[in-house]
Amino acid sequence: MEAVVEADDVRKTYGETIALSGASLSVESGEVFGLIGPNGAGKTTLVRALTGTTDPDDGTVRVLGESPTTVDRHRLGVLPQAFSPPDRLSARELLAYYAGLYDEARDPDAVLADVGLADAGDTWYENLSGGQKRRVCVGATLINDPDVCFLDEPTTGIDPAGRRTIWELIEDLAAGGTTVVLTTHDMAEAERLADRVGLLADGSLVAQGTPGALVREHGGSSRLTVETSADPSALEDLAFPVDACDGALVVRDVDPAEIGAVVDVLDDRGVAYTGLTWAEPDLEDVYLALADDAERARTDRIGTAAGLAKAGETA
Repeated sequence: MEAVVEADDVRKTYGETIALSGASLSVESGEVFGLIGPNGAGKTTLVRALTGTTDPDDGTVRVLGESPTTVDRHRLGVLPQAFSPPDRLSARELLAYYAGLYDEARDPDAVLADVGLADAGDTWYENLSGGQKRRVCVGATLINDPDVCFLDEPTTGIDPAGRRTIWELIEDLAAGGTTVVLTTHDMAEAERLADRVGLLADGSLVAQGTPGALVREHGGSSRLTVETSADPSALEDLAFPVDACDGALVVRDVDPAEIGAVVDVLDDRGVAYTGLTWAEPDLEDVYLALADDAERARTDRIGTAAGLAKAGETA
């Protein structure tokens, strides 16, 4: 299948700051691609390059087979992180204004209903809550029924119920064939919505794949957390690895069927505990592992460069 969104070895610097150091991705029609990564990793810069609002220093970017600066803007929907429409227009008037920018657009009231604001159409934008404002901005992005959507942290500031409404909306868009590229710091959001996820760290995509594949490869083992003040030596000959962590013992590689055996050992040895929690690895574990690795590598590079510079000064 032909890619709808492509980035090949994209690089971008701002002065001495390297925002992108060779980022590459490919997104197919109807796919939801989630970009995750630490603050400053380059997510917004990559989205700006993909939407033609910033020019890469090197590399190529194509959307719908064209440069993002020449593609038909009626086919795109773009939600930036910072979006500040006029305060003294109602939610309905704002959507009607953006609808008027296109030859064909959706009915503003239908879009208000889609983003869960059917009862707030007459409220001035300045009087909406932060989460409601963000939902209006999402609606403005979808008013032209785009073929490709770029959503930069679409649910920031939205309450859990509203977030679920936006999630369902994005799922419906993808089911209808819309291609979606979104950035998020919410790992549950990425895990639910994204067909594939790319983790951007230090300006490059260090891992890409389905959430399940990334968890299997990088997420680590399952863990049974035993809330106890006991020392790990109390379970030193257990058949599973045991670590101390924040006032608890973490027993790793335990299947649900084996929890009872661990409990029997705790009881037999008189180890007092106040709670047990079993968890499988998830996308947050992947994020923490890969982002931490990238941060350590970046720190090492900076330290090496500083050491070389100092050596040069004293030579």
